Amino acid sequence: MKTFTLFLLYIAVSISALAQDSYNFYVSPTGNDAASGTSQEMPFESIEKARLAVQALKKEGKFNKPVTVYLREGTYYLEKPLIFTQDDSGTEEIPITYTAYPNEKVTIHGGKAITGWKKYKKDIWIAQVPEAKQGTWSFRQLYVNGTLKQRARIPNQGFLRVKGFPDGGPEVHYHTDCQRFEYANQDINPAWTNLTDVEVIVYHFWTDSHLPIQSINSKNRIVTFKHKAGKVFTNDFTKEGARYIVENVWEGLDTPGEWYLNKKTGLLYYYAQPGENLTKAEVIAPVSPAFIHLEGKPLENKPVAYLTFSNLNFQYTNFELPPGNSNDQQGSASVPAAITMSGAQHCTFDNCRIQNIGTFAFEINPGSRYNRISSCEMSYLAAGGIRINGGNTADHPLLRTGYNQITDNLLHHYGEVFPSAVGLLLMHTHHNEILHNEIHHGWYTGISAGWVWGYKHSISTHNLIAYNHIHHIGGDGLLSDMGGIYTLGVSPGTVLRNNLIHDVNANHYGGWGIYNDEGTTHLLIENNIVYNTKFAPYNIHFCKEVTVRNNIFAFGKLEQISRHRMEPHTSVYFENNIVYWKEGELFSQNWKDKPYTFHVSAINPDQELNSTFEANYNLYYNPSLPADSMKYNGLTFAEWQARGKDTHSKYADPLFVDANNYDFHLKPESPALQLGFQPIDMSRVGVRRKEAEVNKPKD
Repeated sequence: MKTFTLFLLYIAVSISALAQDSYNFYVSPTGNDAASGTSQEMPFESIEKARLAVQALKKEGKFNKPVTVYLREGTYYLEKPLIFTQDDSGTEEIPITYTAYPNEKVTIHGGKAITGWKKYKKDIWIAQVPEAKQGTWSFRQLYVNGTLKQRARIPNQGFLRVKGFPDGGPEVHYHTDCQRFEYANQDINPAWTNLTDVEVIVYHFWTDSHLPIQSINSKNRIVTFKHKAGKVFTNDFTKEGARYIVENVWEGLDTPGEWYLNKKTGLLYYYAQPGENLTKAEVIAPVSPAFIHLEGKPLENKPVAYLTFSNLNFQYTNFELPPGNSNDQQGSASVPAAITMSGAQHCTFDNCRIQNIGTFAFEINPGSRYNRISSCEMSYLAAGGIRINGGNTADHPLLRTGYNQITDNLLHHYGEVFPSAVGLLLMHTHHNEILHNEIHHGWYTGISAGWVWGYKHSISTHNLIAYNHIHHIGGDGLLSDMGGIYTLGVSPGTVLRNNLIHDVNANHYGGWGIYNDEGTTHLLIENNIVYNTKFAPYNIHFCKEVTVRNNIFAFGKLEQISRHRMEPHTSVYFENNIVYWKEGELFSQNWKDKPYTFHVSAINPDQELNSTFEANYNLYYNPSLPADSMKYNGLTFAEWQARGKDTHSKYADPLFVDANNYDFHLKPESPALQLGFQPIDMSRVGVRRKEAEVNKPKD
């Protein structure tokens, strides 16, 4: 008994010591901003009040130990984002943390409940939104019981087709700005209610163009939009018309799960699904444009720093494309984010959940370094998950962004409103680590790195993209020109390693696994496994001196390895890879060589070379094709080797444990091992699960 009493005394002393080592503030939805906030019995009501209380510690000269703001269970509603500046910063020795109280669920909520529902007719319900009539609130997303519902659209399934091209079609450059097209039959109706609020969404190339109607010439069946799209209205590089749908049209409210907001009357209509009772349902429309902005001043060397946000849930943000923006930037790069970091250093978001939002989830902006996003789940996003962007080569060095870590995040169901959004987009940024993330069920590219087209100077160097699991992207083939991992521009030091990529689809072209686009230079691509792609598991548009070694590329549907352009340099060193397929072409597109002059050294300054790619020590195999029937870009294997290609390579069964079930472990007698292939360990790919840290706060 005496021993137990001493133990309890020891615990009490330890708790007291811990309490003296930190400042704690408390926030609760049932609190009061007039309270002290320093105890669980007297919490603040708002996060904003807690932020000001932390600032007050600095002003009072009491900022001498770490600060933790504990949010008690409940929902915190925002109509505008919380803004943190340098005045809210911590230091390396004195960090500041905003976190949920252990084992309690905290939701930061940017939406507003819509109530007062009444039956309109049949299964259509109606509610008043007076702010819409007043012009103070508009939204393009509506959630019923946490599920995104469809704005009234035509057609309900599938697409309409552009019929004609008055602004130019297949005969002009695909980047021609176009503001009108000819529609077929009665696909578009000038008698539609609130015609100028109706939006046409065109899916062409790698973009989704959002185009509000300006006028309709019913005689010639020409629809003109309020602004231009950045590409012609063809179905990619074909002569047929692009696919499109029409949204936000009252006359299209004919299917359960659809809704329509009449901005002129302020009336919201919802066509209920079976079993839905709108008087009992939770109906949410987004209000706040964002949740949190970290706003440092990098050009003044005044970062916002050493802030951590953990164990928080974020839901609902509101965004509509501004006038003149049709969402034509690649990767939906003009769509903002719900949580942004500008001029931020050593800030962390850990174990947070972001869902049901109208934007990207995170954006790390110019002048931000050494930040971390870890163990977060991002799901059901209008756009992408994370975008990192900074100053380019022409900008002040203090605006450059790098050394950020994106690790162990789960990102899924992205691009729900803007399907061209990239899951994880690295633009002008360097020395980032993108590790152990799982990305799936998006409409477009999983990870994209680089933002300079061609061989110009680029900031995008030394990015490590490793141990990521990327799968089931591209949907049913909505867009083209995408990859599981997409690279662009000169990127020395960038490495793609030990990624698992599979099930990539596309429209007319571009459902690739790893895609080296324009000017990709000096990358190392090794130890990746890529399979089940509509097009090639590995694709080159044009690149320079990229090393691709010790990868497994399998089960491309239409092709396996493709290159689209021959240039007067070595594009790729393709070494020690395994290519395994059952259908489609092995080497597709352009794998030709031609002589070119190459400067070697001062002693022997110029040589004429004729090889634009190198391939060796690879293993190729198609179980349904005998070796003597194989073609290598139209050549027999002997002819291919006579060109100096694959002189030590083999055509043989790699002896996978179970290729048909995607077990690509090699049996001990595999001929790939004899060629020097090193077994690839995928046991550590994807998110590393961790137990939630439970450290109860001390008063």
